[in-house]
Parts: sequence; C-alpha cells; structure tokens
Amino acid sequence: MLDAPYPTPGDNPASERDRRFMALAQRAADEARRAGEVPVGAVIVLGDEVIATGFNHPIRGHDPSAHAEMAALRAAAQKLENYRLPGCELYVTLEPCLMCAGAIMHARIARVVYGATDPKTGACGSVVDMFANQQLNHHTTVTGGVLADECGHALKNFFAERRRLAREERDARRAREAAANPSESITNPTTT
Repeated sequence: MLDAPYPTPGDNPASERDRRFMALAQRAADEARRAGEVPVGAVIVLGDEVIATGFNHPIRGHDPSAHAEMAALRAAAQKLENYRLPGCELYVTLEPCLMCAGAIMHARIARVVYGATDPKTGACGSVVDMFANQQLNHHTTVTGGVLADECGHALKNFFAERRRLAREERDARRAREAAANPSESITNPTTT
C-alpha cells in the first residue's frame, strides 16, 4: 500500500525506529563526505537488523551507478544470496533518483524511508513519482522527510564547502598569475 501523497518533512512525525535507522544512514553519508563524495548514505533493514549499508561513491569508483542505494542493494543481495529483498526496508538520506527507484522496485523492497527531498532528480514525488505508478508490478511504501533537516543540512554544507574551496583555488590561481606577470595585471585586470 502506498502512502500517497507522500508527507512533507513538516507533516511527518517519524517513529523512533525510523529516526534510529535514518541516523545510521547519516553515518554512512559521513563516510561518503570523508571520501570527497556527495554525502548520501543508505541502510537496508530486515526486521530490526541492519543487513547492509552503502554510501555514494560514483566519483572514486568511476561508476555512475554507485549511488548509496545501489551499494546497499548490492550488499544486501549478497548477504541474503538473493536478488530479491522482500520484506526489507531501505533508509536513505536523500530521496532516490529514477535509477535507484527502478532498482528498489526490481529488488522488491517493501518500504523506502528517505530524509531530504531532491527537487532536481527525486523519483518519490519531487520530480516524478515512480512508486505511485499503479501499472508497475511491484509497489513500495514510501515515507519521506525523516530527519529531513539534518539530512538536508549535510548536503548543503558539503556543497557550500565545495564552492568555498573552488573560490579559494580560483583566487590563488589568479594571485599566482598576477605575481608571474605583474605588468600585465596592472594593464589588464582580471575580471570575475
């Protein structure tokens, strides 16, 4: 059964269980951040046992499919020795994209719980709603907005830091160029 329309972060009184597992997904997201990747983390739970974790690593892995959800799905399938994961729940810090939503459905995940919405690629209602399509043969329950503020802040802080470092690098490069060509920087100042 689908929880549609999905609750917005302010409307969702998450259960203590959901918050506990989302906190574990946040720890996985921290691993991605430490590796220089976009901080998205996921855990897969069967009953009350975490059977797999995953975090974003497409840059390091040179793999466009290496999203947190995909890594967790692969690990869970290996642990259960089955490509189907019925009865499992997936907790992820960012709303899944289309690729991940497709894999979640193929794996027969029973429930997806996500933190922050993704207004650019979200496939749980932000851009498209894959899980509400009644023509598909598997239906996954979705709960959105669990620890949304915390998950969203981690992403915003990551990208703000990335922009700050890029500015510092650009400014340092300009300073080196100006020092190497002092007469040129006076007659031809660098513009932003």
